[in-house]
Amino acid sequence: MTAPCQHRWACLRPKCHQWAPRAQKGVIMRYRSLRILTSILLLVGLTFTTAPAAFADKSQAAANSSWSDWEDLGGVLVAGPAVSSWANNRLDVFGTGTDNHMYHKWWNGSSWSNWEDLGGVIIGNPAAVSWGRNRIDTFARGTDNHLYHKWWNGSSWSGWEDLGGVLVAGPVVSSWANNRLDVFGTGTDNHMYHKWWNGSSWSNWEDLGGVIIGNPAAVSWGRNRIDTFARGTDNHLYHKWWNGSSWSGWEDLGGVLVAGPAVSSWADNRLDVFGTGTDNHMYHKWWNGSSWSNWEDLDGVIIDNPAAVSWGRNRIDTFARGTDNHLYHKWWS
Repeated sequence: MTAPCQHRWACLRPKCHQWAPRAQKGVIMRYRSLRILTSILLLVGLTFTTAPAAFADKSQAAANSSWSDWEDLGGVLVAGPAVSSWANNRLDVFGTGTDNHMYHKWWNGSSWSNWEDLGGVIIGNPAAVSWGRNRIDTFARGTDNHLYHKWWNGSSWSGWEDLGGVLVAGPVVSSWANNRLDVFGTGTDNHMYHKWWNGSSWSNWEDLGGVIIGNPAAVSWGRNRIDTFARGTDNHLYHKWWNGSSWSGWEDLGGVLVAGPAVSSWADNRLDVFGTGTDNHMYHKWWNGSSWSNWEDLDGVIIDNPAAVSWGRNRIDTFARGTDNHLYHKWWS
C-alpha cells in the first residue's frame, strides 16, 4: 500500500487535487480524449445513444457548492471501496487487497492514515456503517459465500463473526438507530435478502424479491426508514424502501449502469445515488424530497462499484477504484 496523500479539506479548487501524474497518465489521456471527442460530436449535431450519458444533467441545485476533482489515495485494491463516517469530517474507507484481506484507511480531519490490514479472507466489496461515535461495523463475503461481520468498539477490532447465508454479491449495510443494523445481499436466485440486528440478536434472512445483479445499496435518512437500490438485469437502477411498517415494490429509475449503485443521504428525505456508466464515468442521481433529478455525469475512469457517505448537511464524499486499482476520492461541498 502507498503512503497517505496529504491535503487540506478546505482546498476545493480544481488545481488543488490532480490525478497522480505517473500512475494516472494513461487515465488522463483517455479522459481528455473522451472530453474532446464529446465536444466535437456535440458541435456537429450528433447525440450519444449510451445512457446514462444520453440524459446526463450537469446542474446541481446548491448555491456556492461544487464537486472537487478526483483525488488519488493510492493503494492496490481488487474490490471495494466501502465508506462510513462516525463524526463530522471523519471518514473510514475499506477495500479488499490482493491477498484478500480487508484494508482500512481513515481521514481524521486533517490527514489520511496509511493502510491498516484487518485480515480475513474475503471476496468482493466489503461494507461499512457507523451507528454511533467511534463505532464502525463492517461486513464482507467470505470464500464460502457466508456473511462475515467485524466491528470497531472504540478501542479495538473484533474478530470475524460468521453470520451464515449464501450470497453471490454484497453485502451492504445501513443503520437507522443506535445498535441497529440492516444488512442486504444478493442470493443465488438473484433476489435481494435482508438480515438485521435489533440490538440483542440477529434475525433470519428475509427474502425481498426482485431480480438483481451485483451489489445492492442501502441508506437510512430517518428512524425506521431504509432506502435500498439495486441494478436490474436490464441494467436499470431500481429502488425499494421500508417506510416503518412495510416494504414498497421495486421502482424503476432507468439509466444504464455497469456497476453500482451506491447511496448516501445528508438530510431527511434526501437521497444521492451513484453508479458506473458504460463509459466508466461515475453518474449521480438525487431525490430532493419531491422528485428525482436526471443523471449527472461526474467523469473519472472508474471500475466496479463506487461508494458514498455524508457526514454533514450538503456534504457528500464518494470513493471509487480506478483502472490502476488505486483508491480515488471526489467530494461535494
